[in-house]
Amino acid sequence: MADAFLEKVEEWVEQSKVAIRADVVHEKLVKMGYRGSARSTRRAVNAAKTAWKAGKRRTYRPWIPEPGRWLQFDGGEGPRIGGRRTWLFCAWLSWSRFRVVIPVWDCTLGTLVACLDTALRRIGADVCPDGQREDGRRRAHRRDPGASSADGRRGPALRLPVVSCVPCDPEPKGGAEATVRIAKAGLVPTSANLLSVYDSFAELADACLTWFDTVNSRSLRATGQIPASRLDVERTTLHVLPIGPWRSRWARDDWSARTAP
Repeated sequence: MADAFLEKVEEWVEQSKVAIRADVVHEKLVKMGYRGSARSTRRAVNAAKTAWKAGKRRTYRPWIPEPGRWLQFDGGEGPRIGGRRTWLFCAWLSWSRFRVVIPVWDCTLGTLVACLDTALRRIGADVCPDGQREDGRRRAHRRDPGASSADGRRGPALRLPVVSCVPCDPEPKGGAEATVRIAKAGLVPTSANLLSVYDSFAELADACLTWFDTVNSRSLRATGQIPASRLDVERTTLHVLPIGPWRSRWARDDWSARTAP
């Protein structure tokens, strides 16, 4: 009964961007001589909406990272120790899927820079070469001024740009969030994992090291390989780390010397 009116139904669906209701469509069709039931109208409207969504749906392309190009990091709330909140700094190399988790007391800029330095030393190399390009899946986004001020603090020969993920792009952003979710599932005491409460921050730090060794030494279902083994391959594309850690005064003096007229 509705076949003769399908083109009109599709026109109304297109015009309303699938917002039109089936009862409104039925009333309009009845005025045009439609003799079918309201149930038949609902079926025709649902079919038209499904077809419209299939043609208008955003097509996601898989994000394929390159070795040595991306170190993503995020943070999540950790377990409470003596009633005080803790945080878990979580980072992963997107290609090798090598993960690092570091417990901290706060989320200040100084803590972030220290965590980045520690994470890179656990990885054993520096990522993001100087002059790195941003591909189409990492467009420029609103950046935190504090994060921007942390750029270039790796030393005179190395530069680590901090680039914000595009929040509406789940392909490149989901890996860091998954790392936080996996870390919290294995480190934060809940009724699901039956973990005991941590008595001290040192106990939490030891648990994070154990988690670090476990997740990086087991085969992943997605790749069928061990992250630690893939890291050996990815290290061939990474920079060599400086011997000493970053020092704020040394970096500031060095930057002044390079920018002096």
